[in-house]
Amino acid sequence: MVLDRLGTSLKDALKKLAGKTVVDRAAVEELVKDLQRALLQADVNVRLVMRLSQSIKSRALDEEPAKGMGVREHVLRIVYQELVNLMGPPTEVILGQQTILMAGLQGSGKTTTTAKLARYFQRKGLRVAVIGADTFRPGAYQQLATLCQRINVPCYGDPDEQDARKITRDGLAKSHSAEVIIVDTQGRHGLEEDLIQEIIDLNTLSKATHRWLVVDAALGQQAQEQARRFHEAIEIDGVIITKMDGTAKGGGALSAVAEIQAGIVFIGAGETSEDLERFEPDSFISRLLGMGDLKSLVERAEEALAETEEIDVNAVLRGKFTLRDMYRQLEAVNRMGPLKQIMSMLPLGSMEISDGVYEVTGTKMTRFRIIMDSMTRQELDDPSTINSSRTHRIAAGSGATVEEVRELLKYHRTMQRALKGFRGAGGGRMDMQRIMKRFSGKQ
Repeated sequence: MVLDRLGTSLKDALKKLAGKTVVDRAAVEELVKDLQRALLQADVNVRLVMRLSQSIKSRALDEEPAKGMGVREHVLRIVYQELVNLMGPPTEVILGQQTILMAGLQGSGKTTTTAKLARYFQRKGLRVAVIGADTFRPGAYQQLATLCQRINVPCYGDPDEQDARKITRDGLAKSHSAEVIIVDTQGRHGLEEDLIQEIIDLNTLSKATHRWLVVDAALGQQAQEQARRFHEAIEIDGVIITKMDGTAKGGGALSAVAEIQAGIVFIGAGETSEDLERFEPDSFISRLLGMGDLKSLVERAEEALAETEEIDVNAVLRGKFTLRDMYRQLEAVNRMGPLKQIMSMLPLGSMEISDGVYEVTGTKMTRFRIIMDSMTRQELDDPSTINSSRTHRIAAGSGATVEEVRELLKYHRTMQRALKGFRGAGGGRMDMQRIMKRFSGKQ
């Protein structure tokens, strides 16, 4: 995945510092060299790397640690802060009336990202409409319309019309009841003058609230010129970086777009409409360094649980945790996104988990859900009724082995004991609100 190698290199550099008995000038200089090497290998702009290095070095040697903080923790904190600054300023996303104009070169993933963005605002409870104004690429409207149909978002366009201005004008008139309107413009292989003029006209016509540039993570430092040209034309105020699940280095695109000071709004990784993640510099760097991102994890959990049938939390904490409850939890986790992405939000430190483990775990969760689909209501509500003959029937009905069914039941008993432990640890009844506060570090 993009930046996985960078994350590993950064964690190794910090681990080396943490293992030193004395943090002096030599230790700081060694750390800075390790950070330089890691960032340059990830294709981060040389000028930005040198600026970051100088800032870390001067702050680490000149600033006094905060009260109660050791020198080692002081230096680690400076590295974290400077890496966050490297990512550019945080960009606000308004959850209200707005029109977003999408810009980018052909092949950047702009059409797919438009649908993902529509889904993001839809999940926030807003009425969304999409306008397909890409008249250059064959099949662009059909692709966008299909993606929007899957998430039940209206898509306006005309595959027989070549005038993007007319399509946009008509689409705006038909989408007057929408709170968020997203206009997908056409991309080309280069920044031709007619493309630039067209997007200037569409920006004026739509009275766009935001103009967001879609950049392929593999583009590297070439993204800087692309960002500059579009910014000069329509004043780009946000960037979306796509294909973050690829093998490209990614650092070039991340740092190059920071040059226009627009800020990264979202990053995309994956093909489904759910695979778009709000970009927050501090959370991103925290995850890159293995420190987790509990805030984003809690937000995802809340969104997923909002779409899941309500679980009686108090009954669960009294020990009544049925297979039906577990099924709903697995559904919620599935909606939260790829397991690897979810695990990256947990503070795992330097612990590395192989892709094979994620694949096996994800597959096992899916198998558990299939097995539970073959159970009766009585069995889901009272797992103690599942004897040997029922186990064999469930296995045959779900295409699973008897061992897999037993493994599922064992997993359920483990979760049930863990939830009872929550109740004991709280000295009585503990509600979900308190659990979530402890989880997110808020008291």
